[in-house]
Amino acid sequence: MGLCERCKKVQATFHLTNITREGEKTERHLCERCAVEEGLIQIQKPNFSAEFIENFIATAKAASPADTDLVCEDCGISYVEFRNQGLLGCPKDYDVFAEALRPLIERAHDGATRHIGKTPRSLGIKRTTEQEIWRLKRQLRDAVAGEDYERAAELRDRIREMDES
Repeated sequence: MGLCERCKKVQATFHLTNITREGEKTERHLCERCAVEEGLIQIQKPNFSAEFIENFIATAKAASPADTDLVCEDCGISYVEFRNQGLLGCPKDYDVFAEALRPLIERAHDGATRHIGKTPRSLGIKRTTEQEIWRLKRQLRDAVAGEDYERAAELRDRIREMDES
């Protein structure tokens, strides 16, 4: 495509077209860094950052000594083996290790202790209220993190309305 118009060093990956009321068109071609510096885009952190993974592992390692003695009677996996491998041996392990897994599951599901699921859009089924509330809470968290307080207030009010109904 071409180099960034601002720094003239890196390939332009952000393309902005402005059209005035008079129909006059102007185009800008910037690299991602320059677009961020000009406030045209915000870089979002991925959900599974190194910090998230480290916290996830730390939570797993913070199990109480009583948890380390747990062993599933069906598959024979111990909690220590699960903690080291990161894989459960059978479905019954969720019951056997329930207390030790609760913090991990809550962290992975944004505070929920069970999967609230998703519905494919192609089915034409509307989201359940619970799914919608969780989606709004994620957006609220992202808006606060991005310091978009006006949007955060709108989302907070929508969540309250849905909780009350």
